[in-house]
Amino acid sequence: MLDVYSTSSISENFSSPTAQPPSLPTASRYELQKRRDWNTFGQYLKTHKPPLILSRCSGANILEFLKYLDQFGKTKVHNHCCPFYGQPQPPAPCPCPLKQAWGSLDALVGRLRAAFEENGGQPEINPFGARAVRLYLREVRDTQAKARGIAYDKKKRRKS
Repeated sequence: MLDVYSTSSISENFSSPTAQPPSLPTASRYELQKRRDWNTFGQYLKTHKPPLILSRCSGANILEFLKYLDQFGKTKVHNHCCPFYGQPQPPAPCPCPLKQAWGSLDALVGRLRAAFEENGGQPEINPFGARAVRLYLREVRDTQAKARGIAYDKKKRRKS
């Protein structure tokens, strides 16, 4: 007589709730972040007044998006008139604005640049690689470095 409640028949027919099928690859942290960033940018395009179409986006639209993100920033950037301008560790709070950190913006632009091409965009017309975007990122880096009293020196190339 067949025992339908034996553990061997149960284990063969039902997998544990924590087991994952071996054929599904898991996305890396970078891929998940890139997808989230791409969706966020797509949402920004939809809610923009007037709505923007990705194929018509220019470097200027990307700069507008990056400046829009500053309202969610967590990095204190001192103004020239602030008494703590140029101090890496200010001794007291000040009213200077919070902005997106340069490193975060740089990484975001890199992920969006890759996502644009993965979603059918041509590298030659990638708005995330526009000259205006590169210049803006350089300006943000230099401004934030000066405001915090940190010098970013250009790396010298090694002679081979």
